[in-house]
Amino acid sequence: MRNFHNPGRSAIHATNGVVSSSHPLATQAGLEILKEGGNAIDAAIATCAVQCVVEPQSTGIGGDCFAIIAPQGSSDLVAFNGSGKAPAGITVEKGRATDGDSLGHQSPHSITVPGAIDGWAQLLKDHGTMGFDRVLRSAIDYAENGYVVHGRVAFDWAGMVDILSNTKNASDVYLKDGRSYQEGEIHKQPALGKTLRAIAEGGRDAFYKGDIAEDMVSYLQGIGGVHTMDDFADAVGEYVETIRTDYRGYTLHEIPPNGHGMVALEMLNILDGFDDKDKDPLSFERLHHQIEAARIGYGDRDRFTADPKFADVPLDRLLSKEYAAEQRARISDEKALGPQYDDVMDTNADTVYITVVDKDRNAVSFINSIFHPFGSGHVTDTGVLLHNRGMSFRLDDSHPNKIEGGKRPMHTIIPAMVTKDDKAQMCFGVMGGHYQPQGQAHVLTNMLDYGMDMQTALDTPRVFADPDGPVDVEQGIPEDVVAKLEAVGNTINRVKTPHGGGQGIWINWESGVLTGGSEPRKDGCASGY
Repeated sequence: MRNFHNPGRSAIHATNGVVSSSHPLATQAGLEILKEGGNAIDAAIATCAVQCVVEPQSTGIGGDCFAIIAPQGSSDLVAFNGSGKAPAGITVEKGRATDGDSLGHQSPHSITVPGAIDGWAQLLKDHGTMGFDRVLRSAIDYAENGYVVHGRVAFDWAGMVDILSNTKNASDVYLKDGRSYQEGEIHKQPALGKTLRAIAEGGRDAFYKGDIAEDMVSYLQGIGGVHTMDDFADAVGEYVETIRTDYRGYTLHEIPPNGHGMVALEMLNILDGFDDKDKDPLSFERLHHQIEAARIGYGDRDRFTADPKFADVPLDRLLSKEYAAEQRARISDEKALGPQYDDVMDTNADTVYITVVDKDRNAVSFINSIFHPFGSGHVTDTGVLLHNRGMSFRLDDSHPNKIEGGKRPMHTIIPAMVTKDDKAQMCFGVMGGHYQPQGQAHVLTNMLDYGMDMQTALDTPRVFADPDGPVDVEQGIPEDVVAKLEAVGNTINRVKTPHGGGQGIWINWESGVLTGGSEPRKDGCASGY
């Protein structure tokens, strides 16, 4: 039970269904779908569509998605990779000719073909009960008639004025008299509303083959991109098998590369050999071991993670218990390891994570992203904000994650699912670019090692082993612990912006109760009925 003397919120409990997201309007839209008889997939996509309007700095239909589904709570999971590919005509040489050693924030070559709408369409067709005409209804309403800007959205928006000022379309849509929208103001996106209506009527092809696609391709070619109508018409996500590891009697499942869920699994394998559960959750030992396990995992990510259709990713080795034991032996409580790879990818990312469980116990772990806040900062005439996920590619011919036509970049967004005894136990995720795998390990061990409920596990203060070197420390970490982390060789960075944003739902099969939590560092909430 949480300490009611401390500011915070309680976990929510329900029996018929729970929706958890980082925005209250989105959570409400998903809950309405469940109450109308829709299932968890219908609700997740309706929730996400609203967030694509009301959290424009975090996500959009011009981005990518991933999902893990537990049909009727079964451990026989369905996983979907909805990340888009680089245009067929791109090469390392073309990238270097315009961008030098790395792809720029607003480079046309950083914009891969958006995969989200195709992913939504496939998931609705294969696992949903409703069509785009219903699940996009609330998003269309908020785009056309406006929504009230919430606090964390306004906080993030304020830091992106320079990027949004660089193009007329972006400034017209996302700036008000040259400034960001403020908390409590109303923001409308009529062009996006029209595009959502077209998708509601015409499905995925309205986005990838018609006037909307022509608008995106024309815009991209106009800024130097090599995208074609064929690149958009050929966009298709795919079902994949999850990768997994066991921890304390539970199994954590992740999307395989090109995602970096392998880092969370590596971390748990390493942490499984430490016995920190009798120490304080914010003790030096517990946090130090997490930091070191994360550094090892991030080093492996930056060496190996790439689209497996183009590169060999040695998952069997990296996820083995033997490898974890070797890496654990490198960790000392006397001296920090420091960064494990010199060429760390850029990822100042923003994302939304959504989870839904319905009355039939269909459980969905869903994530949708435009990468950087406001993505590439490029907005087409049809109101589509284009992501810049291609920034994760390398412009190095020797690297497995080098940019190539038709290739998916290394991805940071990772939905997760926990199973036990042939059933789904928890669907959860923690947003925040690089931080996501460390955030997942932190939240999961908060629950499995320290007995926290879903909400308390999300509330607990965090540290982040930035792959570039510093250890970012939130307020709430004891000063004596910070001093010990610094004393073993870590550079400490006391961050102004808190880390990540998570949601989760725990399924109690014996009682039939669903317990949901939502990130206190964001605007959202969990709600059920």
